[in-house]
Amino acid sequence: MPHVLLIEDDASVRDGMELVLRRHGYDVDTAATGEEALALLDGPGGARVELAVLDLMLPGMDGFEVCRRIRARTTTLPVIMLTARGDDHDIVTGLEAGADDYVVKPVTAPVLEARIRAALRRAEPSGPSRTADADLAGLVIDRAGLTVTKHGVTIPLPPTELRLLLELSASPGRVFGREQLLSSVWDHTFLGDSRLVDAAVGRLRAKLEDVPARPRYVQTVRGFGYRFGPL
Repeated sequence: MPHVLLIEDDASVRDGMELVLRRHGYDVDTAATGEEALALLDGPGGARVELAVLDLMLPGMDGFEVCRRIRARTTTLPVIMLTARGDDHDIVTGLEAGADDYVVKPVTAPVLEARIRAALRRAEPSGPSRTADADLAGLVIDRAGLTVTKHGVTIPLPPTELRLLLELSASPGRVFGREQLLSSVWDHTFLGDSRLVDAAVGRLRAKLEDVPARPRYVQTVRGFGYRFGPL
C-alpha cells in the first residue's frame, strides 16, 4: 500500500483528499503546516513516506520552502504540488524548487490519483535501457545501476530528472519534442504542460553543466525541443 504524505492547511480540503486517497488504497499521513510535515519526515515514520502532495499556500513556511527543504533531505521522494491558482509564477517557482508535477485546485479525484500513480512509477528503480552506459566528456551514466557521475563525483538526481536524462541520452543527437517527453517521462497521455519539461531541464543543467547557460549535454533545439550532446 503506497504511503502518501498530504500537506494541506485547509482542514476540509485535507480531510476530503485524505478520504479519496484512502479509498484508492493509499496509506496517508497528513500535516497542516510545512514545519509539521518536515518534522514527520525527520521522525521514525518518515522513511515510510513514498510521495508528498504539497500545497503551496501554507501558513508560516510556504510550500516553496518546504519543497526546497525536502529536496535538501532527499532526492528520491516524489513531490506533487497543489496550487489554488494556475499562476505561471507559482507553478514555475514550485517546479524550480524541485517539485516533480503539479495540479491546480480544485482537483478531481481521478486526476490526482493518476498523477500520484505516474509519479510513483517514475520513482520505481527502473528506467530506459535502450543503449549501453554513456561516458561523454566526463559524464558517466550507468543505466543498470541508475547512477550518474561527473569526473568521478556522484550527482544525485530525483527520479524525474534521472528518467529525463536516461530518455534523452538513450538516443544522443535525436531531438525530442516536449510532448514526447511528457508522455515518456511523466507518463502524461493527455495534453500536458511543457513547463514541467523546461523546469526539469533547467534543474538538470544546474547539476550537470559546467556553465548552465551554455549547455554541452542537454541542448535546446529552438522551436522543436531538446537533444542530448555533446555533439
